[in-house]
Amino acid sequence: MNLAHTIVLLWTWGSLQAFEIVEKENIFQRTPCPAFLMFDNAAYLADMSFELPCHCKPEEVSAVVWYYQKHLGTSTKVLTDFDGQVMTEAAQVRVGSDLLVRFSIRMFSLLVFRAQPEDSGLYFCGTRKGDYFYAYDVDIQSSEGMVATFKDLGQEPFADEYRGSLRVFTTFWEWTPCDRCGVRGEQWRIGLCYLQSPDLSPRYRKTLPDVVSCGSRAVPRKLQAKARGHTPELLVQSCRVPCKNTTTTRKGVMAIFNYVSKVGSRPWVPQVPIQFHQQRLGHRLIISCPGARPEHAVAWDKDQQYFYRTQYLKGVNRSMRVFIDHGNHLHIRFTQLDDRGIYYCWRQGVRVAGFRLGLTSRGPYKVSFSDPEVRSAVELTLIGYLLITAIFVTTHLCRCCCYSFRCYPNFSR
Repeated sequence: MNLAHTIVLLWTWGSLQAFEIVEKENIFQRTPCPAFLMFDNAAYLADMSFELPCHCKPEEVSAVVWYYQKHLGTSTKVLTDFDGQVMTEAAQVRVGSDLLVRFSIRMFSLLVFRAQPEDSGLYFCGTRKGDYFYAYDVDIQSSEGMVATFKDLGQEPFADEYRGSLRVFTTFWEWTPCDRCGVRGEQWRIGLCYLQSPDLSPRYRKTLPDVVSCGSRAVPRKLQAKARGHTPELLVQSCRVPCKNTTTTRKGVMAIFNYVSKVGSRPWVPQVPIQFHQQRLGHRLIISCPGARPEHAVAWDKDQQYFYRTQYLKGVNRSMRVFIDHGNHLHIRFTQLDDRGIYYCWRQGVRVAGFRLGLTSRGPYKVSFSDPEVRSAVELTLIGYLLITAIFVTTHLCRCCCYSFRCYPNFSR
């Protein structure tokens, strides 16, 4: 019994010591809050999701509150309840949702889903009383007008621009993994706009001396106007990697298929989950890859046809009917009969899903304002009505003015 008691005592003492070591590694004890609030600069591409950790807080604070300001000193928006507990599922977030719907608080960190350029601004980590501990200067750069550069075609990225003491350049992220395996694939890296100038505000923390993103609040307005024409870039090149030996079909399903193959012909076995979708002819269709984000390496195939970005990326050809946007969605402007087939989606070099597209010319069509075609038709109708109204009102105003000043021509003479 004495030996057993000794073992239990040593185990308990070791556990307590290990717990003490973990407590000493508390990040908030090791990271003191700055005496003067500074802003960490961070830049992302539109539709990306990002996390802003609260790197420091007093030990007596048990919950943090996140605040948002468009510009320093403007109206403040509270991004959390005063208990610091707000949970949002990323799958439920849609493009165009308000910022208050697209964020979440987890372990004192702020998570923003599918960020938009209007989300750019200052983010503060603090208490319900309005005491700030840590702050960020976030720049969300739009993907509209994004320029693609294809290395296989001998193209080169934009050269740095020098305008006096101002230098505008592109900072590229790391290369993505190859988007396909076993066949020729593509990989790319996203480049965001940055500038270097000695005229930046000293209150904003920079990773390099006098270097921040182009949309940072540290940049004076006159410098932002000079850097406005420098858009984000996408650098694309070919790649080829072997596939890993993975089995995606369950053993029970394979046993049934093997039994059926003994009786008759072996059935077709899908390697990835297949979803069926039926679309009306002549209507627009947008397909999203499950679980994919703009920074992921995503590829699309139709049966045995590969949709490479060198040919199908948005902006390569304005007359394209089928294209891939910068958010990795596959667009079909208006469906045709030859669009029928199975569209496969690759994510990070692995084929993850398939969509069997069927087309029909009949059946009821539900009108919804979430449909881009319906919104476009309504907008064109309203614009035409307003234009006709403006012409009608202008004509009658002219007639009234001419009548008041007796400017009617006399056709009787």
